[in-house]
Amino acid sequence: MAINQNHLFEDLDGIKCAIVEKNADQMRVNFLKDLLEFNHYTVMVVPSPPPKAAAAPPAPAGPAAAVTAEASATPPAPPPPAPVEPPPPTTFTVGVTDVMFNPTNAIFGRLLKTHDGKVVTMGYWQQKDSESREDTPYFDGR
Repeated sequence: MAINQNHLFEDLDGIKCAIVEKNADQMRVNFLKDLLEFNHYTVMVVPSPPPKAAAAPPAPAGPAAAVTAEASATPPAPPPPAPVEPPPPTTFTVGVTDVMFNPTNAIFGRLLKTHDGKVVTMGYWQQKDSESREDTPYFDGR
């Protein structure tokens, strides 16, 4: 169990892993897996569990509902069809088998490298920048 939310652990396919990211889509998984394997980490990817569905409100029951049904001369209207929910998006949980790995420490500690040998920056990690600009400090915001 993690001490705080900055360093999470889970068992992924029966292997204790440090969680890199949860609910990542397939494109993000491909990016992270490629980057982390290039940096010599063993990456585990498992499907994220589907979100819990909200319970439907219960139908009115009891003597009050029976009295109103008998008192009305018209038959009750059929209930409206339930809205069809689209299937939940397929998301994945990405982890690495090195339980000492922490994404925040790896980025700001300049421990990860890109394929062309540059240091991974926060913008590159978040896929906001197409290439790592290590000459720009992370706090500059450009």
